[in-house]
Amino acid sequence: MLRRAIAAAVLGVAATATVLLSAGPALAHGFSSTVYVDVTAGDTGHVRTTVELEYDLFIVSAADYEKDDPLFRAGTDAFEAEDDAAMGAALNAHRDSAVRYVTERLGVKSAGAACTGTPVGDFVMEVRETVPYARLVLDWNCPDVSDAHDLHSGLFPDTETYVKGVKTIVMYELDGRTGSAALDASKPSFSTGQSWEQRFGEFFLLGAEHLLTGIDHILFLLALIAGSRRLREIVLAATAFTAAHSVTFLLAALGLVDVPAAVVEPIIALSIAVVAAWHLWRLRTHVPDLPPGRGLDRAGWTRLGVVFLFGLVHGLGFAGALGIDEAFSWTLLWSLLVFNVGIEAVQLGVIAVIFPLLMLVRRRSPRAGLWTTGLISAGVSVMGLIWFAQRVLQG
Repeated sequence: MLRRAIAAAVLGVAATATVLLSAGPALAHGFSSTVYVDVTAGDTGHVRTTVELEYDLFIVSAADYEKDDPLFRAGTDAFEAEDDAAMGAALNAHRDSAVRYVTERLGVKSAGAACTGTPVGDFVMEVRETVPYARLVLDWNCPDVSDAHDLHSGLFPDTETYVKGVKTIVMYELDGRTGSAALDASKPSFSTGQSWEQRFGEFFLLGAEHLLTGIDHILFLLALIAGSRRLREIVLAATAFTAAHSVTFLLAALGLVDVPAAVVEPIIALSIAVVAAWHLWRLRTHVPDLPPGRGLDRAGWTRLGVVFLFGLVHGLGFAGALGIDEAFSWTLLWSLLVFNVGIEAVQLGVIAVIFPLLMLVRRRSPRAGLWTTGLISAGVSVMGLIWFAQRVLQG
């Protein structure tokens, strides 16, 4: 009966996933996005920003706002053809519309007075986590010189309805300070003179939100929870995962590790499938439960090693979420550490809620516990395999 239930779950999840994934790129990008802004000092009275925006969202939003149908047609055709040169050409052919969309939503102030942004060079295409991004450099002429600047970002506002929950990650080296900030609809502005407590608080929340909204990492965590037989096992698994992804996360921040997203993202998807399938294999081969008060058995230690190895890859995924590709700085490093703490806080919260419930089900009805964990693992494994195939094909 359990095997039949698992087979039914696999078929159900596969059918649902097929419908969702067949909706195409628009569905994948229809909920959230991340904008990256690098801010540096220019000549006296000038500030330079390098802005990077997710291409397909940028095309749709700019074309709609500017009523520029030719931009929409040329941009979407290039996107669907996955032609980077054509994507850049579409933006540069409609440069006025594209630049105006950015400069009317991104702003810099000095001493309370607005600075005037002027584009420097053409739009350039690049790829972040397998997603095409458009890069634009702007030079801001500020009428008054001050020792602190304000930056405001209203790019991709929720009111446009095409995208929700946009985060703008800002890295700055300006006014004699180096720092970072995370902006969104609830906090669209920051000052280079803000305190370190404010900066770190923003990155803690950003880390927490990243795990909660990152369905692949949540599913990996569910697979760990479903496959753990005792509290000792889930604690050790979570610790191994944390230690591993912290290592690669920091190595990426130090600039010592740089693995393409086209490699990282498929492995993350595969890790979800493998860890979930591990529990199904245990059910099939009747791996014994852990005796109370005893350490891990051979199967437990092997699983722990696999979790650690996959955790290394997940750390690269967390680093990619912040677009870490800059030289080391203590300010950036501390911001990333706080981001990581935010991830861990949510991870522990999920474990604290779900694992006791599963243990309660197992103790009251071992058969129901097997069904529950088996169905969870089957569904998670199928989704992981589908994402793996999709990411390999897209890479």
